[in-house]
Amino acid sequence: MAFKLSPGDVAGFKVLFSMAIMYGLMAFLVYSTVHMHFITPLGIDAPLDRFSEGRALQHLRVLSQDIGGRQEGTPGLIEAAQYIKGQLEVLKERAGSNVRIEIEETVVDGSFNMMFLGYSISLGYRNHTNIVMRISSVNSKDTDPSVLLNAHFDSPLGSPGAGDCGSCVASMLEMARLTVDSGWVPPHPIIFLFNGAEELFLLGAHGFMKTHRWSNTIGAFINIEASGTGGLDLVCQSGPGSWPSLVYAQSAVYPMAHSAAQDVFPVIPGDTDYRIFAEDYGDIPGLDIIFLVGGYFYHTSYDTMERLLPGSIQARGENLLSITRAFANSSKLQNAHERESLKAAANEPKDERAVFFDYLSWFMIFYSRKAAAVLHMIPIAIFFLMPFLLVSSNIGLSAWFSTFCDSLKGLLLHALGVVLAIVLPIVFAILRLMFSNHAMSWFAYPYLAFMMFIPCSLVGLLIPRVVWRSVPLTHDVSRLQTSKEGLSDDARFWGVFGFYALVTLAYLAAGLSGGFLTFCLSVFMLASWISFHLAMKLFDHQSLRSAMFYVLPLIPCLVYSIYFGGFLAQFLIEKMGMMGSVPPPYGYFIPDIIVAAVIGLVTNWSVGPLLPICDHWLARSSILKFLLQLTVLALSLSSQFFPYSIAAPKRVVFQHTFLTADASQVVDSSYDFSVVDSNSLSFLFKHAPEVAKELNIGSELSFKATMDSPRQTWMALLPVSFLFSGSLKFPAKSDDILKRYSSFPYLSAYKPHTLYDGGSRRVHLEFYLGSLEKVWVAVLNITGPLSSWSLADNVLPAPESRDGGPPSYICRLSGASHENWTFWLEARSSEEIRVEVAVLDQYMVDAAEKLKGLFPSWVDVTAYSSFLSSYVF
Repeated sequence: MAFKLSPGDVAGFKVLFSMAIMYGLMAFLVYSTVHMHFITPLGIDAPLDRFSEGRALQHLRVLSQDIGGRQEGTPGLIEAAQYIKGQLEVLKERAGSNVRIEIEETVVDGSFNMMFLGYSISLGYRNHTNIVMRISSVNSKDTDPSVLLNAHFDSPLGSPGAGDCGSCVASMLEMARLTVDSGWVPPHPIIFLFNGAEELFLLGAHGFMKTHRWSNTIGAFINIEASGTGGLDLVCQSGPGSWPSLVYAQSAVYPMAHSAAQDVFPVIPGDTDYRIFAEDYGDIPGLDIIFLVGGYFYHTSYDTMERLLPGSIQARGENLLSITRAFANSSKLQNAHERESLKAAANEPKDERAVFFDYLSWFMIFYSRKAAAVLHMIPIAIFFLMPFLLVSSNIGLSAWFSTFCDSLKGLLLHALGVVLAIVLPIVFAILRLMFSNHAMSWFAYPYLAFMMFIPCSLVGLLIPRVVWRSVPLTHDVSRLQTSKEGLSDDARFWGVFGFYALVTLAYLAAGLSGGFLTFCLSVFMLASWISFHLAMKLFDHQSLRSAMFYVLPLIPCLVYSIYFGGFLAQFLIEKMGMMGSVPPPYGYFIPDIIVAAVIGLVTNWSVGPLLPICDHWLARSSILKFLLQLTVLALSLSSQFFPYSIAAPKRVVFQHTFLTADASQVVDSSYDFSVVDSNSLSFLFKHAPEVAKELNIGSELSFKATMDSPRQTWMALLPVSFLFSGSLKFPAKSDDILKRYSSFPYLSAYKPHTLYDGGSRRVHLEFYLGSLEKVWVAVLNITGPLSSWSLADNVLPAPESRDGGPPSYICRLSGASHENWTFWLEARSSEEIRVEVAVLDQYMVDAAEKLKGLFPSWVDVTAYSSFLSSYVF
């Protein structure tokens, strides 16, 4: 039986396919913008007064290829510091006589408490290296307010760190060269801080702020970071106050910033040096600027130069130059003493963050929080005033009330559509997972996520439009000089408008900064509505030409919606590979549910504004069936896609664990594995048969003989290890490590306990790292009735409970030295103090290296050795 379409269905499919083409073209524009296709990087032969990506890449090649890994405890970190200092010394030699250049290599020590990933920890460090350069005029004073540029040159475990953060250091070196060679004499000093210990939880920045003589002179800072391998630098954090974001908005050459990033950044696992400068220890106005595209390679062995997006460093450098000069020329630049004096004299609350966003990196829109309080109220005011404007005064209050009721019905039905646009993708995502053997099939193919979830999200938006036809209008049409179709269009339009106005108001009431998107949707919808009504005087009410006049004014806003939403979805998809794993069975579903919900939300704000007019053609059963068929087809095809590739690797943590009893004895040894996404280790070993064979896992992948790896086994990575679940351990030999090392970490009391009245006591401890060669960090988990200790200015962090155990105190120690760590613990009573110790060493025995090499190329393995021991005092 032939499938026959009515004329209305044919028109509906024409509109649907026209919209698909339009959105496809807008998506292509957005993709080209985000991936820097419009930037032409300059080569090494560029003029000396221009920032050159080619020259920056020369530095990056040395840092990430010639030197290689720059992890704490490795020779590469020392070589990187020497290289950076050498390059700065060369600049100093050729600087003009009108500038003063000071270069210092500082070694920092300290300890402090902080919250990280929601856990309270203490950090102790020693012998971390910072390289600092200050460029100023010959007439400047040591107390003059300065501008700080900060980047870290250490790299994470197992990564060459080209993006994170070799690209940042290379950009700063080229920026320093440009400052010298251009002949620019900064009106305020410029400080370049190359810090050597960010990956160990912001230690280099802390050491600078607590110990360096220039720290109190900083009037503004720019923290340069990378959570990917390029793309536009996003301003993820700005403050305190609105001044830093205003400077950025006025000066950035290729701006990419939106205040909504500050609403979501706190929920992302991780932190940057911005926290040290602007929040914890400095209260300094500044910007946190981060590469976000290419998050697949962040903290992996694939973070290499080849993965960098061409043009990214060029755009970053030109932005840095312009922003730095703007800060240096600003009359608002103040040192710490001046800021405190002004704050005390003014006796005013801290300036609130502004609302700002860029448009395709072409320009920025910026307005203050006070202006937002007025502007963002206008749409909801228009929504409530609309009945009085649409209905003639001689008809009466009942007509005004009827108009408002019809608009309210439109609002509720659109709200229902938004809910369905989120719920339906989630339902289909769950259904697919119930018949599939792996999750995250979209991970290596982001376009697949859009193919899977956009059609069913459109179905959710359109279902209430079908229902609308059976909902009677409150108006008595016979009393008005308007057709029923016109009243229905009005009600649907003002319903959608009212929904976005309410969301804008909700953002404002919550004190968040992301309401600019729905505010812009409301503004452009008004312009489209006016254009549509003018077109109706020339064309038929339900003419496609009239609809075109509605769509055209909306295009700039729709492009931005795709820009904002597409970037959000891409970023989220890339980060799903490292967001942590939740125990089964629920953890298996979570990433797909999150991605489905976000794409449903993005579809709502990208398509929703068109629906008041276009739903006349789209809200048809034939269209809904077609979209559902597309969804089923995409979901079916998605199961044929393998979720990982070299360009989107699966992250695996491989720990060779040694349990030691004293400084020379290994009691037990094991290989421990964990993953940080929803596809478990059973999935991994099924698709990595050589690894399974080496571990003596049977062909049926039975894990009955395999022991779960308890959380305390992963203590060396605390608190990051709280993101792990479903970890497994396998027996391993310890012979090779005994041949490599003559002694192992050991904790002991180096003098008798000090006893006090009332039963309290002080335990004096000495921590010996043994003969380990590449120590990254040592972690102590202390359980007992502690009242004080010698770390962190004698302040204990908040106690943490692990897996239902007793409260304990977590301390991380880092920094190479020939001397042992010494510290004391003070207890309220004679009750025993238990100290569990884990030391992370980057050396791997040959057998472990061989096992690591058996993993397929689509797996990135972070591998290390961990030495565990336990003591009671």
